[in-house]
Amino acid sequence: FAVDEYNTSTGTIRTGEPVALRGHDTVELARGLSVTDGQARFSHVHDGVAYYFAGEATKDAFASNPAAYLPQYGGFCAFGVAVGKKLDANPRFADIVDGKLYVFLNAVAFGKYQEDKAGTLAKAKKKWPAMHHVAVSTVNSR
Repeated sequence: FAVDEYNTSTGTIRTGEPVALRGHDTVELARGLSVTDGQARFSHVHDGVAYYFAGEATKDAFASNPAAYLPQYGGFCAFGVAVGKKLDANPRFADIVDGKLYVFLNAVAFGKYQEDKAGTLAKAKKKWPAMHHVAVSTVNSR
């Protein structure tokens, strides 16, 4: 995968892939905003990134259809993308809109998003293509 296309933690699994969503189960999050710790023994690598799951059922659901459960914008903060930055995201601040999972940096970013959900997501959608393959350090130094 290209540099910084996905928001990953500093940890890696034993085969070297970085861990996404701070090790939380993305299926549980995408299905109902349940922040559930994943476990390394239930990991699945997709596009060079490791995702942890709470059990075999959510791991299998993800493996059969990753696109249904992946957070938008590579797991970077959707509000950050809307303002042109690749910011970390905390799964505790998340929303599902039209079946898509969005994650946010913190309560402040999430609050700003809630003030204008449609506008924020429209801005993020417009900006993401130019940011997608650009390193975090480059995007955030602009």
